[in-house]
Amino acid sequence: MLRYEHLFGYFSSGFNHIWVDDEAREDMVVITEKAGAKIKTLLAGETTAYEGLRVYVSGGGCQGVQYGMTFEERANPDDTIIEAHGVKVFIDSESAPMLDGAEVDYVDSREGAGFAIKNPQAKSSCGCGNSSGA
Repeated sequence: MLRYEHLFGYFSSGFNHIWVDDEAREDMVVITEKAGAKIKTLLAGETTAYEGLRVYVSGGGCQGVQYGMTFEERANPDDTIIEAHGVKVFIDSESAPMLDGAEVDYVDSREGAGFAIKNPQAKSSCGCGNSSGA
């Protein structure tokens, strides 16, 4: 199976503890230490008191689904809440199965900087870098 790697800009991206239906699933999504540190830095720079970062999957893109990220003031009732490296990440119940096993990292290279989602479930990706096929 191909591993999908996707780079995001400013708002895109360690998870090490989550709750799904009251059962701990530490392996659902992994957030690297670099990603956690960057999320913490970005949250600290915001004027709104955001509680965490939402990571989600939505329909669209060249390959059928695309990843997104946005700051949230609070979790929704159906969210999986992941706490790692001093930050909270929220994943809605529809996105959770598609992100199971994914890793969120922060990459800073000559080609650019941003968050990367590596999803072992993705069967394909496209050249635009914003979508994958499930």
